This record gives sequence, structure tokens and C-alpha cells, in this order.
Amino acid sequence: MQKRSFEKARFAIAVVIPALNEERSLPLVLGDIPPQLVREVVVVDNGSTDQTAAVGRAAGATVISEPQRGYGAACLRGLSYLAQKHGGPPDIVVFLDADYSDHAEEMELVLQPILEIGYDFVVGSRLAGCRERGAMPPQSVWGNRLACWLMRLFFGARYTDLGPFRAIRWSALEKLGMSDRNFGWTVEMQIKAARLGLQVTEVPVSYRRRIGASKISGTVRGTILAGSKILYLIAKYGLASCRRGSSLEAAPAPSNPA
Repeated sequence: MQKRSFEKARFAIAVVIPALNEERSLPLVLGDIPPQLVREVVVVDNGSTDQTAAVGRAAGATVISEPQRGYGAACLRGLSYLAQKHGGPPDIVVFLDADYSDHAEEMELVLQPILEIGYDFVVGSRLAGCRERGAMPPQSVWGNRLACWLMRLFFGARYTDLGPFRAIRWSALEKLGMSDRNFGWTVEMQIKAARLGLQVTEVPVSYRRRIGASKISGTVRGTILAGSKILYLIAKYGLASCRRGSSLEAAPAPSNPA
């Protein structure tokens, strides 16, 4: 997919970055975000005990607080803030991790299918892209593959990853009714997008070793909790679809550009 430069004026784009004790990595993430693309960067401090909030503000980001721990809780807090903005919410929201594992400079690649083709939702696939050795532990790789296989089985959704680096139209996001407050945020978004027939695609993205210890895949407890929640949500929505007798698939590419 060819990279192009997009003008900030065409679309209002906001970035939401959940952050928990990421004072070392956050300035690097914020420094790599292409400034010509984004109207506002929102860092959601998820109960940090270090200087995450301070370094975020120093780098020019809007920093808000969500004291209840949980990736989904932080994302929901960021969206609540954007929904109440004077002048209305953005056209597109990009989600990005604060640990410097995602390559924020590749944001144009994630946005291009929405801006140039007309998709509703784009997932940055780490498994289809270039991963630094050791960036994803084996349990994370196989867990993602299992989850994507199950989503294809239940919903006909052809995902390869549950990557956190993603972009979605605000109008599509409102239809999803996101609710998960912890480990199930990414898979809930992908399941609901498939069930509602949104225009969905993936793009390969680069991925590197995070700065600091992982709060999920870096611990046995985190891995078990995250895996259990993901499987629970797939089963929950999959059984609901089976009861309705529906066959739901992620929609193909739209025929006309947006």
C-alpha cells in the first residue's frame, strides 16, 4: 500500500494512548506521531505512580486521568473526553500503546484505508508485519492466532491479529457500544465490527520490544487473565450469533472511495 501525505484539515483525527507507568517510553511515542495528521493526542493516565502524566504534558499531549486500572477503562475514558469536546468529536480515532512497541510513525499506513478507500475500521497487524525478535512472546503469538481463528469460525471475520495499533471512524465507533474495561477491549471491538458488517481491513505494521516490563504477556497471571477474557468474549458473542442462526462476516472493501 503506497504511503501518501494527508492534510490535517481534511479530517479531524485524535489519538488515544492508555498509559500506566510509562514515563520512559511515552516521550518517544509522542515524538514519533506525525504532527501533520493529528488534531489532538490524548494520554489517559491509568493510575500511574511515576511521572507519566508530567512527561505527557511536557510533550504537548492532553493528559486526563482514569484511576480505575484497565486498558478498556482507559480507552473508554479517552473517548468520553473526546465526545464532550467543544466543536464535536473527531472524525477518526487512532489507538496506540504507550510502551513504544508500536511504530507511531507508521500512522499514515493505518489511516490510509479509511481516508483514501472508505473503510470504517483498520487493525494494524503485527503478525503480518515486521516484528523485532522477542517483541511478542510465543504465548502472545499463539494466543492471537487462536483468537483470530475462533473469530473466523464464529463470525467469518478474517483477522490475523488483535493488535492495539488501530484506527476507526467515530461514526462506526458509536455503533459498537464498547463496554469492556480491561483485557477484552481489542477483541470486543473486532467482534462487534464483524457482527455489524462494518467495512474492516488490516495493514501490516512494525512491532518492537517494549520499554519496560509487559503488564499482560510479561506475567503468568496477566497472560491467563487476558487469554481467559478474550476467549470468554468470543464464546459469548459467538453463542449469541449461533442462537440467532446468523452468519456474520466482516464486510468486503467498499466499491467507491469515501
